[in-house]
Amino acid sequence: MNKVDVIVIGAGAAGLFCAAQAGKRGRSVAVLDHAKRIGGKILMSGGGRCNFTNMYASPENFLSDNPHFCKSALSRYTQWDFVALVAEYGIAYHEKALGQLFCDNSAKDILNMLFKECENVGATISNECEILSIEKIPAGFALQTSKGQYQCESLVMATGGLSIPKLGASPFGYKIAEQFGLTVLPTQAGLVPFTLHDKDKTVLAALSGISIDASASCNNTQFDENILFTHRGLSGPAVLQISSYWQAGQEVQFNLFPKGDLAAVLTQAQQQSPDAQLSTVLSKYYSKRFVLAAIDYFGLSNKVMKQYQGKQLQQVAQAFEAWHLQPNGTEGYRTAEVTLGGVDTKQLSSKTMMAKDVEGLYFIGEVVDVTGWLGGYNFQWAWSSGWVAGQVV
Repeated sequence: MNKVDVIVIGAGAAGLFCAAQAGKRGRSVAVLDHAKRIGGKILMSGGGRCNFTNMYASPENFLSDNPHFCKSALSRYTQWDFVALVAEYGIAYHEKALGQLFCDNSAKDILNMLFKECENVGATISNECEILSIEKIPAGFALQTSKGQYQCESLVMATGGLSIPKLGASPFGYKIAEQFGLTVLPTQAGLVPFTLHDKDKTVLAALSGISIDASASCNNTQFDENILFTHRGLSGPAVLQISSYWQAGQEVQFNLFPKGDLAAVLTQAQQQSPDAQLSTVLSKYYSKRFVLAAIDYFGLSNKVMKQYQGKQLQQVAQAFEAWHLQPNGTEGYRTAEVTLGGVDTKQLSSKTMMAKDVEGLYFIGEVVDVTGWLGGYNFQWAWSSGWVAGQVV
């Protein structure tokens, strides 16, 4: 029988960070994870450089059925607290864009820091450990695992969501929540590329690899970044961001000329270069390959500029600035960066992350119904929620 004060199930960002915080308070901690490789999602994040937080992280950057829930944790352990820890370990980092902070060298720097934090306080980490059963007992919890029996006072579920199953994602945390009477809100893939209907894919697949600045809008939310055409559909930051707000069957509106007035640009070009073709004028702002495909896709005529009359140039501009697309769906959890939904926060304490009706049971990180934007926000939620639970477990 392995008896410890705290067991953390899940050795991802939130779980490792919580374990280290609990250990700093003198608590004995065991971290159990079913995966063969610890920290896989950390290692692959940010293209292998780990976008570990965002300088502008605030509650407004998170989605939840209960939007106020994340405020307490985010205010008590901020992005600057984590940046200070990164600096303490001498990890070099840089801002890439929009407040996104990345390691200069490798995501391994962050994972090694978390391992060292756990090692410093004697928190043990066991991989390839399958949890067979969890039972509430008077002294806390009893666990049957593939590596023997465990007992603890405090049990922390840091099991993540359903995104990227090849890295070990599973619904285990949701099942445990339901076992102890907590509601799990419907889940879906977030920060995920769109797939297209055949009629759109036929033309747009030829643009695979092309990236352009755009704004994406859906459900009164807009993101201004770039979009990337792929052989399967649409990706890129603006698409990933808006996917978290999109519901099946809805349209997404794209402005493919977000930093100007295309009608005015075309009108001026008509006056200055009346014998230039529309495709030539547009190729000053986009790649030639994109322009020719877009003209075909939008059903426009590629005439010389002087042949456009009346509102025809406005119609061209409208096609680019208000492209209404109904995605066929998303690529799903296979490539999703996060899982929307999860354990209902109304049943958790925002100050401790403990289940209100189950003494000693905590939920942190992605398993909870708090989902951040693209750009380091989800890691910040892992640090913040892990930290607050670590102060009390």
